[in-house]
Amino acid sequence: MENMQYAEELVKEFLLFRGFTSTLQAYESELSTEIARNFQVDKILDLVFSVYIPKYQLDRLQSLFTFFKQCFTSPADAELISALVKLELSVLRYYVVNALKSGRQDKVVEFFGASGNYLLQKREEWQAWFAMPYITSPSLDPQFRVYFSKEWSDTLILSFRNFLSGTFNGLRIPALLKISTEKNTIKCLKNDIKQLNNKLSELQALLERKEDEISQLRRNGTGDDLGDTNAPNTSASDSSLEGQDMPRVCEESSASGSIAQGIDSQSSSSKKYSTRDEKLHKSSQISNAENDQILVAEDDFPEVKVNFQETFLGHNSSISCCRFSASGSNIASSSVDGTVRIWTYDSSTPSSKNATIYCGSEVSALSWECRSDRLLLIGTANGGIKAWNADAKRVVCDLSTSREFPRL
Repeated sequence: MENMQYAEELVKEFLLFRGFTSTLQAYESELSTEIARNFQVDKILDLVFSVYIPKYQLDRLQSLFTFFKQCFTSPADAELISALVKLELSVLRYYVVNALKSGRQDKVVEFFGASGNYLLQKREEWQAWFAMPYITSPSLDPQFRVYFSKEWSDTLILSFRNFLSGTFNGLRIPALLKISTEKNTIKCLKNDIKQLNNKLSELQALLERKEDEISQLRRNGTGDDLGDTNAPNTSASDSSLEGQDMPRVCEESSASGSIAQGIDSQSSSSKKYSTRDEKLHKSSQISNAENDQILVAEDDFPEVKVNFQETFLGHNSSISCCRFSASGSNIASSSVDGTVRIWTYDSSTPSSKNATIYCGSEVSALSWECRSDRLLLIGTANGGIKAWNADAKRVVCDLSTSREFPRL
């Protein structure tokens, strides 16, 4: 029902736009009296057998069948087209028979004069019918007697009704109703895209929080590693000193036997102590310096947070270059297929493609004017230089360099 109402509004809008006020009034009058909102077979049959044929409106009758044929364009509709052609020929015969019954031989002659070329394509079926205007009593002729009977006309109307009912009633949707269906589909897709964008924003926020937590854990882990590094150095120095005190005690105890030997031992051991203490001190300084360098390196590269992210789609080949304008609101991207696309960037509105430039050769350089966003210079592999005006959206200068200056 909603699709039908939308289609009716489209028809009213078109009739009002074209100024068909009389048609609009008749259309609104029929809508007010219409009860069913589906395919009306009886009205089409009345139009054919009560208007077009009795009033001898041959051109409108043929236009109606031409319209029906245009509804069948798929190869799978070959059987339907064949059945429609047979019905058309039978309706045209009914047209001739009705004119003869009404005594309008002139309309029969006019019919064969207007449709002769088309009917000659069916020569075997229509060859004898060209003589009907000149037969005294065609209804008594054995070859045409059956077409003047009421049974044949009733069978034709019933066959036409069954064909229209089976083909158009629910199986074939008018184009206006398809537009409404497509509109609803697009609306649903937009809602789905909006929900997916919201979900994507939530996931991006969650990802940023997780990255912050990982970064904090890394910083905490670095501090713990520094504490652990100092503790083994201290214990190692203590153990080395304790191990070195033992020889000193032994040497002092042995000094009671020989004073000169004890003095030499003490002097040599004191040199060892001083040398090892210096090595421990240097190693501790080196380790502290390395830890300081690690901390400084992490501070030099702080974490970058992305506040806005947008994906631009449109290139059909690999992208070779990308340049931001001076204000950052315009982005130029080039592809290996020789195209340059200008994108308008605004975090508050959806992204939009501003223009597409076809360079005819692979783009080797892009450069915006440094003071404004007006001009974009494009250098191509074949030595061409193009100046694109972003305001006018056209190429304002196109140069070709010589071999002396092959590149931009």
